[in-house]
Amino acid sequence: MAKKLEMVFKDAAGKTMKISVDNADDNLTPETVKTAMEGIIAKDVFATEAGGLAAIHGARIVDTTIQEMDMK
Repeated sequence: MAKKLEMVFKDAAGKTMKISVDNADDNLTPETVKTAMEGIIAKDVFATEAGGLAAIHGARIVDTTIQEMDMK
C-alpha cells in the first residue's frame, strides 16, 4: 500500500492548488497537517498565476493498493 497526503489550497483568485506528498506517515493528525499548511501559506512558499496561496481548502490521505500481474 502506498499512502499520499494531498493538501488543497485556495489561491488569491479562489482557484484550488494541490500539493501531494508521497509516503505519508501513519501518525498524521488533522492538527499537524493544518499547522503545516498554515506554515506553507505564511511563508509564501508556493505561488500560482494569481499570486500566493491564500487559504486552506482541505486535505486527505489517499491510500493506494498496487497489485502486480504475472504476465508469464
